[in-house]
Amino acid sequence: MQHFMRLLGQASDGARTLERDGVVAAVVPACPERAVLNSVTYTEAGGLADAYEEIAAAYAEIGATWTVWVHHGDRNAAALLEPRGHFLDAEPEAMGRELDGVERPPDRALSEWTAAGRIADVGSINDRSYAFGTDSFTRGLARFPEDQAHVYTASQAGEPVACLMTLDHERNTDIEWVAVVPEARGRGLSGKLLAHALADARERGAETTTLVATRLGRPVYDRLGYRPLGALQMWERRRPKRAGGSPRT
Repeated sequence: MQHFMRLLGQASDGARTLERDGVVAAVVPACPERAVLNSVTYTEAGGLADAYEEIAAAYAEIGATWTVWVHHGDRNAAALLEPRGHFLDAEPEAMGRELDGVERPPDRALSEWTAAGRIADVGSINDRSYAFGTDSFTRGLARFPEDQAHVYTASQAGEPVACLMTLDHERNTDIEWVAVVPEARGRGLSGKLLAHALADARERGAETTTLVATRLGRPVYDRLGYRPLGALQMWERRRPKRAGGSPRT
């Protein structure tokens, strides 16, 4: 996850990464409304405590909603964050598997797909897949370093409708930005696309793969042999509001 945060800190205009004693924070002014992009990871709660005020000031400067990814059961981090205005927003599941035994889908299982997709399509498909009604992900990924990622897309009638990104780091392949537009769901696109991506990762020499599963995606990852590694807690702090009650834009 910290490798991912570093890449987000390069992925759009004005983006940067703060690193302090095991703490990595992506600061993304291109989309201050989206906490999943303005995110903090850490190794020890003490390091998070030491860096907290500087990180909070960086997010306040861009008027961001931001989140801290907390290790499940880390009461010290939760005790630090709650009195500072954070609340527990979600608890997605970290999952992983070894890549031995990964099987590529049959040739006809997925008719229109590519392992050379565009970053722009990843942003667009994710924007269409969520009910936010914005182009947040398109903005936040506009300058993502393409040489660091493998982008997979599946299409219908020539239009990209499903996507994912893989990031290789220390013989592990991390899976990010898995999304399928609403009208194309229920056809197994994400599972087949991911199976191709895992087979490619194994061929590149990766030994393991990890991801963070939402409730919607969890059944797909279970079928592909991922196992739970423990819940992660997203402790969110909302962006300041303007007079009249609406968030700053």
